Amino acid sequence: MFPKIRIKELKPLNLEEGYLIDGFPSAGFSSAIATESMVHTSNFQLGGIIDSDAFPPISIIKNGKPNYPSRIFVNEDLKVSIFLSYLTLDQSLHRVAAKTMLKWAQKHKIKLIVSSIAVKTTEGGETMIGIGSTESAREKVRNAGLKVLEHGTVPGIPGMLLNEASITGQEVIVLIFQTDGNGPDFRSSAQLCMAMSQLIPGTSCDIPSLQQEAEKAEVVIKEADEGSKNLRDSMYR
Repeated sequence: MFPKIRIKELKPLNLEEGYLIDGFPSAGFSSAIATESMVHTSNFQLGGIIDSDAFPPISIIKNGKPNYPSRIFVNEDLKVSIFLSYLTLDQSLHRVAAKTMLKWAQKHKIKLIVSSIAVKTTEGGETMIGIGSTESAREKVRNAGLKVLEHGTVPGIPGMLLNEASITGQEVIVLIFQTDGNGPDFRSSAQLCMAMSQLIPGTSCDIPSLQQEAEKAEVVIKEADEGSKNLRDSMYR
């Protein structure tokens, strides 16, 4: 049996013709840090939770309050939603996570999904590349001043989003960025946040505060990852 991922919305949401950002971590934590920064900068509110019996059972305590490690944040004025997660999902969950995201986007008539994937490098490159599921999505990448990936592979949740969306016509853009995969990667987090804000009108990144947020988010994400590692190992044997 395939694991199920459940979404519980905490209030009615109006996101028609809006945007969805995939904030599940890939290599390193830049995706989660960038989306965490955007949540704090652009006035997002908690709109739902994402849970599964296949997720490690863990609670994230922030400001004395318990939180699900995977949540949905929304800014209805901008019609932007973010799937923000402190969990690095096991590979066995990538396909169902992508399909759950696409189904939720279809339900809310989301216009564009933006995801990201890290490429590990020690050279400290600055290049940000994009790939779109449709020609209109690829045109959005070019209009944002980004190079379009012509040949390569995109693994994990972003890759599944691209494959499924290319059949249904859903617009998906995956941003490919470089990271060393170590420490609070402020540089790649800032680059990713800025690229997302170029693609999604109204969103912004407060770069001076991003480094501080990156360091705080890094601590929480690492604690969640380490705290759930032994649980994941036993669950997926």
